Formats: sequence, C-alpha cells, structure tokens
Amino acid sequence: MHGSAAPDDAAHVLVVEDDDTIGRHLDAGLRGHGYRTTWCRTATHALTEARATPHAAVLLDLGLPDADGIDIARTLRAENPDLLIVILTARGDEIDVIAGLDAGADDYLVKPFTLSVLLARLRAHLRRRTPDPPRSRRPIHLGDLTVDTAARRCLVADREVELRPKEFELLTVLAQHAGEAVSRETLMARVWDENWFGPTKTLDVTLASLRRRLGEAAAGFTHPPALPHITTLRGHGYRLDPVPPVSGP
Repeated sequence: MHGSAAPDDAAHVLVVEDDDTIGRHLDAGLRGHGYRTTWCRTATHALTEARATPHAAVLLDLGLPDADGIDIARTLRAENPDLLIVILTARGDEIDVIAGLDAGADDYLVKPFTLSVLLARLRAHLRRRTPDPPRSRRPIHLGDLTVDTAARRCLVADREVELRPKEFELLTVLAQHAGEAVSRETLMARVWDENWFGPTKTLDVTLASLRRRLGEAAAGFTHPPALPHITTLRGHGYRLDPVPPVSGP
C-alpha cells in the first residue's frame, strides 16, 4: 500500500490495482495532477483502507488476486453510498460492463486507456459532486415524488428512497425538465461526462435501476402514491411525464 503527500484540500483517490506497472503509472499520474492517492494491490487492503479513511473516489481493477472486483464494488457501494467508483477493466464485453454498473460503479474504463481520458472523467465526476448554487436547489415536487437537490434526497410521499449517486442525478435532470423530451446525449453530458467515449449502455442500466427503485418504493404503500412516469423515447432518450391532475367529480 502506498500513500502520497498532497495539499490537504486535494481529492483523495484510492487506487486498487495489482499490476505493478499500471499501478505506478496511475499513482504517479494522479499525484502529478494534484490528487492525494493511496495505492492498494489487493481487495483486502482496499476494503481496510476504504473503511479507515474517507476517499473522494476509488479506481477499481476487476482482476484482483484475492477477490473479484465486482464483489468489491458492491461492498464499497453498500458501505459508502456517495463514493465515486470507477472500474478499470480489461473486460470489454457489454455483460461485464453491465455487471459492474449493477454492482454500484459510476463509470468504467476499458484497458488500455490514456491517463488524460481518466483524468477528464475523474474531473467531470467530482465536479458534478460540487453543490449547486442555492437558487437552483429548490425541491421539485411531482405528484407524490419530491426531489430535493439541496439535501440530495428523494421522497415518495413521506418515505425516503435510497438512490445511488448517478440514479439521483439522472432523476434530477429528468425532473428539472418534466414533460420534456431529454436526449440520450444530454443525459450523458449532464450526468456523466460531456466528453464520454464509448457506448451509452451505462445510461440504460442506471435508468432501469432507477425505475426499479421507485417502483419498489411505491409498492410499499397501501394506496399507491401518484408518481410521474419515465417514458422511453426510442431513438432519442427519455421523458419524465408529470402526474396528471385529479379530475373533479
């Protein structure tokens, strides 16, 4: 395990990579761009470090010697709901990418990748975690759904729904444009990265998970709450349809 010195206000990144060459490249590259780093070569050390010290982000290799990175991503997400998790993998098949995102990762990069692309992704993700100006953070109410961007809370009626960071950000963008068609390109730029490279399957996986969580929350009531509907616009994107007004007798 290796730690680096950096300014106290620098973002702390946990690098989990067992390949010595790649690990040293990432560690040195991140430190050279102002990040604090801790480099772990095993899943055991990574979990120990993540539990002992707060981190802004984790760069997680899937092929670790003592555990599968998918399982580690799932554990990290369960223990740190707001942690940024970026998977680094040589597994480029779509099914592996979907498995990583389903496990709670926010993003993925398929090896080999350049340091500049990694740094751009990291900056974009961390920038999106910076609080918005107060004037744009009023709660959004759509029927029995409340999206409170200031507190980063989602409520169905009076019950809080636990959403992963990307699920919440995706819901926020759709709620801010309720009733409007929002393109896939706009959602990827607003929620992930304006310089996104590669497939947008991550959007579909996150959207499906968001639908599932809202559906499970609504199912917990005796009388179903009135929630907006997420409509898929084939070939374009998605639209959050507001709850129709209740007609009089």
